[in-house]
Amino acid sequence: MLVEAPESMRESSHQAARDPPSVSSTHQVTEGAQERPGTRGSRACCFCWCCCCSCSCLSMKNTAKEESGGGSMELANGDANDNPTMEEIRVWSHSFDAMMRSARGRRRFRDFLRSEYSEENLLFWLACEELGKESNSAAVEEKARLIYEDYISILSPKEVSLDSRVREAVNKNMDNPTNHTFDEAQHQIYILMHRDSFPRFLNSKMFRRMLENASRGEKK
Repeated sequence: MLVEAPESMRESSHQAARDPPSVSSTHQVTEGAQERPGTRGSRACCFCWCCCCSCSCLSMKNTAKEESGGGSMELANGDANDNPTMEEIRVWSHSFDAMMRSARGRRRFRDFLRSEYSEENLLFWLACEELGKESNSAAVEEKARLIYEDYISILSPKEVSLDSRVREAVNKNMDNPTNHTFDEAQHQIYILMHRDSFPRFLNSKMFRRMLENASRGEKK
């Protein structure tokens, strides 16, 4: 048996059909959704630094940025295809610091980290290096928030591994970001790469091939 809807419900439906949402209200919603993370506005949803939100907009934004090529850190100056010399490789094999100071060394190390799915450690370290060189306060805050979203947030696919004490310190520092917001976290990741990834790099097939190529280059 068909039951008629109450009169009040029928009137509400007719009213909604006659009065569609206004353009101004739709525009307000759109503007709110496009607020940039560097602004001082509301930190609701995925812009809260406690990372307690369960929405997926941060992951979507990171994915879009990666696909567009944005956010990638320049690893070195010069030709990315140049080959290191035997002397350079010998120095790197004895000094992680020397390799990290070398543009070519960082590129080769990045290739290895990518093969182990831990490239984010080097990218985070480099992003912190760039932040340390920034002098404009507004740019410092913007870069700090992007670094947080890309490498510290638990919602990010590129989250680096930090202990709870360092993570808590970073969260506090984000209340007033500076050039030194990630100093402790950067140091911890540097030590991790030195002690964990670097020995495997020296024993890898990639490093042996690099030695062989340098040796052949010297014989020519």
